[in-house]
Order: sequence, then structure tokens, then C-alpha cells
Amino acid sequence: MGRCRLVFTYTTLILGSITLQAQDDDSLYFQFEPDSLDLAIGDSANVKITLFSEDSSLSNNQFLITGAWGAVEVRPWISNPKGVANVQVKVFKPGSFKLSASSITPDRFKRVRGRMPITVPFPPIAKAEFIDPPGTAYEGTTIEFAARVLDQANITRQDVQPVFKSSNPEIADFDEFGHLTIYRWGRVQITVTAEGISSSTDLRVVRNPVRKIELSLEADDYRTGDVITFKARALTASGRAVEDAPVVFSFMGKAVYGIGLPASGQITPQGKFVAENPGDYTIFATSGGYTASKTIRITPRNIQKRAKLVGHGLITDVFTSDLWVWQGVGEFKDRDFAVTGTWEANGEAYFWEVTDPSNMIIIDTVTVDARTVNDVKISADGRIGVLTREGASTRKNGVVILDVSNPFDVKILSEFNDGLTGGVHNAFIYDNHVYAVNNGRKYDIINISDPANPWRVGSYELNTPGHSIHDVWVENGIAYSSNWSDGVHIFDIGGLNFSEQNRHTIMKNPVLQAAGKGSPRKPTLMSSKTDTTGRNHAAFPFLSKSTGDFYVIAGDEHFPFGLDEIENMEPANPRGGYHFLNMNDYNVPVEEAIYQVPEAGSHNLWVKGDTLYTAFYQGGLRVVDISGELLGDLYKQGREIAFYLSNHKNGRMSNATMVWGPQPYKNHIFFSDMNSGLYAVQLVEYDYDEDDE
Repeated sequence: MGRCRLVFTYTTLILGSITLQAQDDDSLYFQFEPDSLDLAIGDSANVKITLFSEDSSLSNNQFLITGAWGAVEVRPWISNPKGVANVQVKVFKPGSFKLSASSITPDRFKRVRGRMPITVPFPPIAKAEFIDPPGTAYEGTTIEFAARVLDQANITRQDVQPVFKSSNPEIADFDEFGHLTIYRWGRVQITVTAEGISSSTDLRVVRNPVRKIELSLEADDYRTGDVITFKARALTASGRAVEDAPVVFSFMGKAVYGIGLPASGQITPQGKFVAENPGDYTIFATSGGYTASKTIRITPRNIQKRAKLVGHGLITDVFTSDLWVWQGVGEFKDRDFAVTGTWEANGEAYFWEVTDPSNMIIIDTVTVDARTVNDVKISADGRIGVLTREGASTRKNGVVILDVSNPFDVKILSEFNDGLTGGVHNAFIYDNHVYAVNNGRKYDIINISDPANPWRVGSYELNTPGHSIHDVWVENGIAYSSNWSDGVHIFDIGGLNFSEQNRHTIMKNPVLQAAGKGSPRKPTLMSSKTDTTGRNHAAFPFLSKSTGDFYVIAGDEHFPFGLDEIENMEPANPRGGYHFLNMNDYNVPVEEAIYQVPEAGSHNLWVKGDTLYTAFYQGGLRVVDISGELLGDLYKQGREIAFYLSNHKNGRMSNATMVWGPQPYKNHIFFSDMNSGLYAVQLVEYDYDEDDE
């Protein structure tokens, strides 16, 4: 899991209506013919793109062409060697987009970029329809109506707000958010309208038999972050349960710890409550004008520890990328090792001995033809390593396969470059196969049972327009890929075979229970969850030890302010967080919780037990308690166990924390920082008399 391909902002040049961005001594520039497009959804058009030198001659420089994820598809995506591309553009969504071209140079900061505007108008609205409208309702209650608006392209229009109206406001009437308050029994017609298109449904209001609410919960000792389930029963005067009576939950709170601390939390329509701050909270359950309440006291979670620095391997001449820590084999079986990659450098990968984390030393260096060794992986048996390559001078940007059985003398066994010219950003080793993310569009599956002679078994690429992929993680024969706007995709590539040893894992994991149809030759899609923000950068499976719930943790990556700072050797300012997707019903993933550090950006993550270890770039290393049921904002709930800011004064950027990735290993947490190398920390109880190093 590594850094995404990002678009940088440069000095702007204007050619007609085309915005060109250049910072290259050769003064190259793009020309688009035509210089703009106006298309309807589903239409295609041909565009000629030419990269010229300053004297208006062909540049003889290849370039890449991209559309907009999920909206604009471009074929082909690379020009001819002379710097000319005749591409077909097809659009799938309405909006304003850009057709982008970027020159290919070893130094990404010297790339020339051109953009052509594409306008796709919204089609007229075709229908407004109710979503599961109720046929009957009780007087004295409030219910919510939902509707979807579809246009003539059958696209659900999130930008058009449907308007609800009651035929008799004296019986029932709407507020502006679609909530219907029911005053008395009778019949009423409900109409939904969007841009002049309407549909109606009938609602029968009946007398409400509810005369009492019972509210209960099971335990009485709660901390911030604990999910508490309240059970409410609506009863008639005779004590008969009214099973279909709507019950509305709410709460009020009073902070009892601290000064000026608000009482905040969350309660779901199903009665699940979680508090973010300690205090006294009163939960209300209401139906038909009758209310029951219970008050509970929430205490602080009090799980904080200190991340104590144990060892540091300082690297300042290059940016450090990903890491992997493993136990040696053979004569080195009692020793521990690590490998780190480099970003925007000279193709180095550093091998470390970390047996004594307080004295981590570089024991070997492997240099390959690459600008960036973004990802590094070691096989489960500790014998084979893989380096990814981007920016090779030969444009052979595949993977390099290593013999790491002797970490003091690492050998290059082979390279696999076939069809991987666009660059391999990330990779994973599983069961004698390498899953290599190729050109940001697919992953190729490479058999390395004979590591000196690797061969492609298969590949997987989404069929959605403008698709892209960042990362793939494989566990128990299931591949979890991170596909930006297409979100998390789960593939069966040879799910874990049943045995008594792994019975527990399979029985607790609904994905594994249904696996068995896929293989490396035939990855089989099992589930997916789109990301409407288009920022899905990483995915990690998590089987909760405390609850048995199965999650996929989906990570964001977003650079809202660009990465111009890095060119000027200044700290970047990313954003992002983690989304906890409950996969108990893998056909319908449900986002239940988030973890996001304010004003920091998430990157790579690892889960061990019920603990999350995560890199938050300028927010440092973060360790988070994810035990128990999860709901709401985990950061605000006090679930953070510890953090460490690796702001080294002698770093490549002085005092600029930029944590890339963590890995818990034995009794330590190892992590890499882009600006200052490899770290090892240990969680300890707070000792206020001890100073940090």
C-alpha cells in the first residue's frame, strides 16, 4: 500500500481554450483538436492530441492520456513515440470534466500537462418514485418518506431534491426534510415531485393503540466508545405488544468530567447508542405521544499508553516509502530483518537487521532501474522478496524478484516486466503468486513458484468506465482491492480450504464460507462497496476477536492542497480517514464507523488482534482500540491508545512528520517516515517522571 498517483499544479500556459501546465526546460506544449467537447451521456468523439516542442515540431516524446474516473473513458491511454495520439472519448456521467495528457519523464515534477474541457449536460428528469412507502401508519407518530429521482439516462440524481406533499395537512403534513407528522386518523394521498415530474401513493392512518413504552438495556457499566443497545417495546393498555409501532429514539446529556465539555454521542433508529464524551446521558424512546426514558453514566475509556521510541534508522538523502519486517530463515532464523523502499529517488531498497530494535542497521542495499521503489514485500516463508518499480529509464516498470534468504547478501533472481510498462505501484505476495497493481488500472497475477522464471497466470481489471486501482491485499485466499471511486472490491482467488485448524476462521468469516469458486487464474468477484468521494486508497480485512464481526477497513487518501510543497522541500498537507465496512452480509456492506484524525491524512494500516495500527502522514503513527461493537466516530470516542510524531530535526524535511506505513511485529511497532527513515516504538504505561527521547 503506497502513495497514489497525484496530479500536481504548475505554472499555467494558455493555448486557445486549453490549459497547459509546464515546468520543463524543453518548453513542450499540448494541442487538442478539437479544443473542447460537448457530449450527451453515452456519446463518443475522436480527439487528436499532439505534444509539440517549442519550435512547433513533434516532440518525439510519448505521453499518457486519462479521463475522469467513472465518467470519461479514453482509448488508447498512451500516445505513439512521436508524441501523437488519436483517441476515442466516451462519456458516462453528466458534469464538467477534463481530458488530461501528461508527458512521460523520470522526474514527475518536470512533466508537461494539458487539459481539454468536456461538458456533459444533465438529461431531463424521467421519474420520481417512492422507496418502500408505508401503506398504513398510526396517528400521533412521525414517519420518514424516501424517494429516488431518475433522469432519462436512468441515472439517480443526487443533485435534485424531491418535494413531498400531503393531500390533507390536517391529517398529516411534511416538514422540508421529508418527515411526515401524523395528527389524526383518516386517509391521505402522498405526492412526490421533482422538476415537474410527480407520482403518488395512498396512506391510511389508523388509531394508535400504544399506551405505554418499556425501555430496557442489559448492562450498567459503560465507557466512551461502548455501543449500548436499548430495547423498546410499545404496549397497549392491556400490555399487548404493538410490533409495528414506530419508536423514535433520542437522547440528552450532561458532561460530568471537565469544564465546558459537551455531552455528545450518537443513537441509531434501532436504539444503538454510543457516547463520545463521559457524562450522564438520558435516552428516550417515544411512540404515539408516550415516552419512556433511562439515564446511564458514561465513564472515560482510559486506555491511553505512551509510544516510547526504542530505535531509529535515520535516512535523509532520499524519501523513504513502504516497509516490511520478517523473521529470518535457515542460519538467520533467530534474527529479525526489515526492508524499506524509496520514493522519487534512484531505485534503492535498504535491508536492515532489526533483531535489536534499539540498534537497527542497514546490512545491504539493492538498486534497480527505477525512480521509485514504492512497495516492498516479503513472502510468508521469509525467502522471497518483491520490489515494485516506477519511472524506469527503460520503461520496463515491472517487479523485481529477490532471494532474501540471506538478508546480508540479497540476490536479484529475476524481473517480470511483460506488459507492465505503465509502472507497478503496489504488490502482494500470497501462496507463490505476486499480485502486481499495473498502470493504476488492474492487477496482474504472476506465478513465482520458480522465482527465477516467473510467468503471468492471469489478471483482473474492472469493466467500469474510467476505473483505477491503487492497492491489493490478500489474506486467506481472498483479494481485497482498493479502486478509488469504485471502492473496495473483494475477489475469491482460492479461498482458504477447510480444515480443523482453520475451522474458526472460516466459520466466523462469511466471505470465506462462500468462497471456493475462484483461483489465481480466475479471480471471482464476491462483493463491492463504491466510494462516492473517489478516494479509496487502501483496504484491510478485520475479523473482530471480541465480537466475531467481519469488517473491511477502507482507507482514504486525499491531497486537497496538492503536492507542490514537496517540490520545494516543504511539508505536504493531506487528509483522509478509515471507514469500517461491516461485511457480515457481504452482499450488502454497511459502513458503521469511521476513524479520522483532524487535519491529517491517512495512508497505510495494519490490524493485529483488535488493535488498529495506522500511518496518518503528518499526524504520525496512531494506535487505536477497535474492540467490541463499532459505531460512529472512533476518534472522538477516546479509542486512540497512543500516537508518535516522528518529527526529526535532521530529517530530509526538518521536523516534518510524514509517516508512510506501520507494521506491528513481536513486541514492537515498526513504521517508516518519508522524511526520516525507519522507526521502532513500544507501547508502555505512562510514567510522568520519565522524559521522552
